[in-house]
Amino acid sequence: MEKELLPGLVLESVHNGEPIVVRNAPEGWKKLGAGNYAAVFAHSDAEDVVVKVYAPGREGWEDEVEVYRRLGDHPAYSRCYYAGEWEGRKYLVMKRLHGTTLYECVKQGIKIPKEVIDDIDAALDYARERGLHPHDVHGKNVMVADGRGIVVDVSDFLKTEPCLMWDDLKKAYNRFYMPFLSKAPVPMPDWVMNSVRKGYRLFRSAHS
Repeated sequence: MEKELLPGLVLESVHNGEPIVVRNAPEGWKKLGAGNYAAVFAHSDAEDVVVKVYAPGREGWEDEVEVYRRLGDHPAYSRCYYAGEWEGRKYLVMKRLHGTTLYECVKQGIKIPKEVIDDIDAALDYARERGLHPHDVHGKNVMVADGRGIVVDVSDFLKTEPCLMWDDLKKAYNRFYMPFLSKAPVPMPDWVMNSVRKGYRLFRSAHS
């Protein structure tokens, strides 16, 4: 990482509250995703490991290190193998989670078994038992992997303010997905997914 990825990586924090922008990544490294704090990369020679690099000026690295320390080894979460800093750039080396997000499952028409929801519920309870506060748990941050539920992003699990995203998702799953989509899921076009996302934001802001 410190010889190849970090020296050639260009991350830009354009606006607070918006995903960071990856301007350049060295050859052989693939961006898997970018959030409000950091971007995640994988190399073809190490498919079971990812590197999460925080953008300049974005906080949260210390908190995420602590979250993974408390979680330890659990099948529904990634695991932090190493936390480092190179020339002011902070990064984590973590176990890679392979799966499909619940968001993509709905979009692609892939069935989401009830066991997946139960697995995630149990994983969040496990986190609470270790003094954490599951936060920002939504359809893009949880996955189906071999028929089981896993939690992808735990970076905000030290925040103490209430977060209803997971409870709202479960209500939507039970009230709409199970009775109407679970038996014969069909792909959803982008405009439907975007309309649901925007509608949820309006609903939650009106009830906050």
